[in-house]
Amino acid sequence: MLDQTLDQTIDCITEAEDGARPVHAVRPDGLDALLDRLPAMQGAYLRDSRFAAKSGEFVLLPGAEGVAAAVLGLGADSSPFAFGRLHAQLPATGPWRLEPGDYDPAMAYLGFCLGAYHFGRFRARERHGATLVVPQAHAASVRQAQAVWMVRDLVNTPPNLLGPVELADFAVSLAQRFGAGCTLAAGAELERQYPTVAAVGAGSARPPRVVTFHWRGSRAGESAPFVSLCGKGVCFDTGGYDLKPSAGMLRMKKDMGGAATVLGVARAVMEADLPIRLAVRVGCVENSVSGSAMRPSDVLRTRSGLTVEVGNTDAEGRLVLCDLLHEACEEAPNLVIDCATLTGAARVALGPDLPALFSNDDVMADSLQRLGLVVHDPVWRLPLWSGYDDWLKSSVADLNNVSSKPMAGAVTAALYLQRFIKPGIPWMHLDLYAWNDTSRSGRPEGGEAMAMRAILALLKEISTSA
Repeated sequence: MLDQTLDQTIDCITEAEDGARPVHAVRPDGLDALLDRLPAMQGAYLRDSRFAAKSGEFVLLPGAEGVAAAVLGLGADSSPFAFGRLHAQLPATGPWRLEPGDYDPAMAYLGFCLGAYHFGRFRARERHGATLVVPQAHAASVRQAQAVWMVRDLVNTPPNLLGPVELADFAVSLAQRFGAGCTLAAGAELERQYPTVAAVGAGSARPPRVVTFHWRGSRAGESAPFVSLCGKGVCFDTGGYDLKPSAGMLRMKKDMGGAATVLGVARAVMEADLPIRLAVRVGCVENSVSGSAMRPSDVLRTRSGLTVEVGNTDAEGRLVLCDLLHEACEEAPNLVIDCATLTGAARVALGPDLPALFSNDDVMADSLQRLGLVVHDPVWRLPLWSGYDDWLKSSVADLNNVSSKPMAGAVTAALYLQRFIKPGIPWMHLDLYAWNDTSRSGRPEGGEAMAMRAILALLKEISTSA
């Protein structure tokens, strides 16, 4: 059974249309036609309100018994976020329904549900918000929103309640829910199989875990595309002996955002029953400080056999991922994707909203970037510039976990990970933020499932073209 505190049920939708009031979503070029269709009193009211159908404009229309309808302006916005404020804007008395219009209904229902998200586990106040009629034909939008809610809940949960063991248990429960074959590595077995994960977790009283599960769609044969997902699940990151400043730790509960995103993708894939074979690996760990923590200048032996000098204990995410990536490649998948809140350098380059994409496969990378724009979940490609590969040299080991130069930190982190990818296996690395700094339509402040829907769109495309 999934821990319901980490997997809320979307409670803002219904299939019952009885008594539902209409919501008209309109663009500027469709406003005149809407005014002609509305009852005379409502049309006059809308005109007098100087409503211009700009994106985000919202008007409640009067009727004989109070509010009878609502009008939402879309402007030129085709994203789901155009509908992200409706849950809070519409009166909560009785259900509402979206009238047909110049918009994608799937995006509209998704956006409504994304905007209805709340993380209220520790707040006593009551929730208020409208209910929207969502036809069964658009259940896929609700399923995607449910996966996003799950990712947000995982990232938002405070680290005292979501440590490595709890994150691993959640991953296991998710796998079991969909009948996936699952293994959990801990203790001496983890030290043997994932030595760098063990090294990162050695400083914490909360032991590390690695969860691996395999799933196959009901229509997936032996030749179906085989995709392997790997996620960084650092439940809290102090930086280790290279201690972060206090301000740098304030959001470090989100350092497991890559693992949460991978689990969100996996959930969406399994619920959609895509005809693919799927492997998922999540490294669950806490980077802490103690007498047993790894030190700068330590040398670690990775699962691959390569030795790594620890140049900085705050570059722990790549140590968590490298063993997972090497194991993933042992199974010879058709595609490996990893997700991680890996570097501040990626945020300096692209800001908080654009995950940085690195890839050794132009076709896959182009497809992900294209589909990210289509589903309004964008990523932006940065180069795996081989000219910087020498920056990872070490005088005592095969490589260092950080660059010798104070530049291109996101690039060199990706180059480090590439060392553990078997030649010939397509691979994509997503360096993401997993957080909204402020609340916007459909994107409340807090944890966010960045790149999840883009990856899902890519896997759908792969599954249908195979």
